[in-house]
Amino acid sequence: MNAKLSTIGTLSLGLLACGLLMSAAHGAEGDWKRGRVYYQRVCTDCHKAKTGAPVAPNSRTIADWTAYLNADKHAKGTESLKKYVSKEYRASIKASNKAAEKYADVPDEQLFNDVKAFMLKGAKDGDSPASCS
Repeated sequence: MNAKLSTIGTLSLGLLACGLLMSAAHGAEGDWKRGRVYYQRVCTDCHKAKTGAPVAPNSRTIADWTAYLNADKHAKGTESLKKYVSKEYRASIKASNKAAEKYADVPDEQLFNDVKAFMLKGAKDGDSPASCS
């Protein structure tokens, strides 16, 4: 009986450890909810102001967004996309943008991964195709 309980306990601990590892790996990919807020409140506002129209995540496929994000080219290739999630950029707009202020202390790479997670989830062929609103 003790051997049976020991086996069940070992199996339970193993499953718990696997669950924690999977959770940690998923967290490293990005928080799509935080990415959604940032994208909708910072990226969309900027696109509306500078180009007159937002760019919705569901306007492209996962493959399109992945290529775009990996290329790290924005504004027709003239700037780094990562500039727009940098602490420096957020500090420059936080007086007029509550999302930039709210996420002022999030590390750049984490915020980039958060936005990426939202864009891929919201892509045309993603889990939850998303508009800009």
